[in-house]
Amino acid sequence: MSDWKQEWISGLCSGNAGERAATAREIYASGQMRANAATREWRTNDELRRLLGHQPHLTVGVAVQPEKFVKIRAANGMPRLAEVPVEQDAMEFELHFSAGIALDVLTSREPEGGGAIAKFLAKRGEGVQQVEFRCENVDRAAEILREQFGVTGIYAEARPGADGTRVNFFLVAGADGEKVLIELYEPANGR
Repeated sequence: MSDWKQEWISGLCSGNAGERAATAREIYASGQMRANAATREWRTNDELRRLLGHQPHLTVGVAVQPEKFVKIRAANGMPRLAEVPVEQDAMEFELHFSAGIALDVLTSREPEGGGAIAKFLAKRGEGVQQVEFRCENVDRAAEILREQFGVTGIYAEARPGADGTRVNFFLVAGADGEKVLIELYEPANGR
């Protein structure tokens, strides 16, 4: 992501709650802007707009090196680690701030591993790795994206994600031509 600022990682590690919140707002705004530009056309489909919600619930996923993951988690009061399927080679926790700002902090269990987070960190370094949208029915949304917009999911159908969610990912061109990874997730048991 071209607008990523390395000092944002330090901000999330800060002992000052105000600095952490200000940094989270910047990261969230950056991810939200890119995701909204990449998915703007999607909102022209009434059913897809309903599946994503008229005011979509958005979480910005930030990939960091394992040592930064530990520091950010400690600075933010040791939030609960999500239960991530082992084959995804990832660890994650969520941070929530005022005004609906949500970040998903991600790292690889195996820094030299073959998982998506390890590959992202090796290729691009720390930064916004994905933007997540809550969705009522991931499979139906994927069908609409394929049929109406020519966008195919990374997986043929939704698969298990963190904390019992069902997920699929879509690599979409952003306004600047750079790809944006969009995750659609269906909460477990209607959470």
